[in-house]
Amino acid sequence: MQRLTLLGSTGSIGESTLDVVRLHPQRYNVFALTAHTRLDKLMEQAREFSPQYLVVADEADYTRATQLAEAKGINSEIIAGSQALEFVSAHEDVDTVMAAIVGAAGLLPTMAAARAGKKLLLANKEALVMSGQLFMDALESGQAQLLPIDSEHNAIFQCLPQDYVYGAPERKGIAKILLTGSGGPFLHTPCHELATVTPAQACAHPNWSMGRKISVDSATMMNKGLEFIEACWLFGLRAEQIEVVIHPQSVIHSMVQYTDGSVLAQLGNPDMRTPIAHALAFPERIASGVAPLDFSTMTDFTFQAPEFDRYPNLALAIEACQAGQYATTALNAANEIAVEAFLQGRLSFTGIADLNRKVLDALDSCELNSIDDIIGWDNEVRVLARQAVTQPSQSMLGT
Repeated sequence: MQRLTLLGSTGSIGESTLDVVRLHPQRYNVFALTAHTRLDKLMEQAREFSPQYLVVADEADYTRATQLAEAKGINSEIIAGSQALEFVSAHEDVDTVMAAIVGAAGLLPTMAAARAGKKLLLANKEALVMSGQLFMDALESGQAQLLPIDSEHNAIFQCLPQDYVYGAPERKGIAKILLTGSGGPFLHTPCHELATVTPAQACAHPNWSMGRKISVDSATMMNKGLEFIEACWLFGLRAEQIEVVIHPQSVIHSMVQYTDGSVLAQLGNPDMRTPIAHALAFPERIASGVAPLDFSTMTDFTFQAPEFDRYPNLALAIEACQAGQYATTALNAANEIAVEAFLQGRLSFTGIADLNRKVLDALDSCELNSIDDIIGWDNEVRVLARQAVTQPSQSMLGT
């Protein structure tokens, strides 16, 4: 019986995780559930899974959460704030932590789980994008087990040899990693029309059901850029050892190309319950609730190289990856502000990449040697990005 803390239980990854847990009550017990704003959904989950703790990220929501729990007869202990998130991530009674809080907000509790030596299921790519070597050091010092949840990284993990040597893929005959992406909803949209894209259009992903922020990142392919950076850290790769491939059908989730010409691919329906079930049960296999592929109904698999004119955020992420930690941390911070502004109608779709470029070009390189350094730099860049959104001259931001 694994005792599970689910960071971000009311989001799409959180709900998919609980779907898998629901299928295997003899294997998993929910220790803690956490949420940001969807308190009603959190209470529904609490009634079903009876966790020991419920955590609300914002301390201002503590009273309302307590009142809701009392009204619904929920006996879980309610705690609030960032320290509460770290507490349930590192608690001695917890075996497994699903890190599914989107964005920079997930960094500290994910680090706490790493330092505490948990089985860490990583769906929060920002933890590695923001803190890179510090995060890997925390995993090593805590002797934590890290299992990737992003469908692409989980696919790569499954296609690598079991005795893969971190940072030395050539020792196992690996030529490169092929990181696939659907291309999002605007793969065939004329580039001159992208400036008028609405938030509703950007959030309408053709294959995946995701939250609004991740959906926008998928539409700009920033999501793939962040995954590129994450893959470098997860598998100890250099940027030139990873190639991004557009695969609109989202059936092949990623591939590993070997020096003998072989390519190993992991296939499956586009449903996050597959990588979640794989990681929860690793090294075993359990049912995920996902229907198997029916190859008799598949008419084609198509592939193409990404157009950087269409996806400037992807190019920017690869550049940041090559520049170093200061750049990837800054890019993540700027992009979160840019996407928020787009969703609020204060920035155009093409303005997201323009703002990210403007912010990065304004920065000098610096050393980030601690989590305090990371958080301070993240905050500094966010201030700069907000200024770039609100300043009067907006021509280069596309608004």
